[in-house]
Amino acid sequence: MPAHGDCTSGHQHGHGHGNDHDHNHTDDTEPALQTLIWKQIDFENIRTLNESESDQGAKIVEKTWPQRLDAEPKLVSDADEQLLMFIPFTGVVKLHSVLIRSSEDSSAPKTLKLFSNRDDLDFSTASDLQPTQTLELSQTSEIQDIPVKRTLFGNTYNLILFIEDNFGDEVTRVYWIGIKGEFSLLNREAVEVLYEKAANPKDHTLIQGVGDLASQGTKHGM
Repeated sequence: MPAHGDCTSGHQHGHGHGNDHDHNHTDDTEPALQTLIWKQIDFENIRTLNESESDQGAKIVEKTWPQRLDAEPKLVSDADEQLLMFIPFTGVVKLHSVLIRSSEDSSAPKTLKLFSNRDDLDFSTASDLQPTQTLELSQTSEIQDIPVKRTLFGNTYNLILFIEDNFGDEVTRVYWIGIKGEFSLLNREAVEVLYEKAANPKDHTLIQGVGDLASQGTKHGM
């Protein structure tokens, strides 16, 4: 596997938005929809490193439940098989599980590392740091609904998904990503604290990562 530098290195990585229901759905066959987070994802500030085309990551998250099996849009990695995606929420999520649809071939992601409430990671730091939780994925085109340890994700206002490897292909392909959990709005004081934390220079090292991309709104590889 090639070594990952920061986002300004020669080994460049491209970068690139659910609702809690208490009532029964008569038109939905999947009970998963009762805890599917979608409207509360901040789609405009999703950032993905090493995507082959800009905003692919945001587009697959923005797919609705009925669109989850659509072949397009899809997220394809660029320089190698790794992907790093930053997903912010508009409030606090008690995360229950991550849903993903990929492929039956060797481009399917294998190891998915989750980081809660971090906006300062790039591939180097994501590889070195202990993740909040590591999930092992299957080589399938079926929807995978992988539970997380809820005690570790009780107050999540953003989530980083680090796809570390796949089943042997040079690139990784993902067709849909979903989030299940419970959502609650942030009050103004909490929002101010989060913004102050994000703006703290101590939280941003010299390495440019997903947090820098989110604040700049720029795309990597340009």
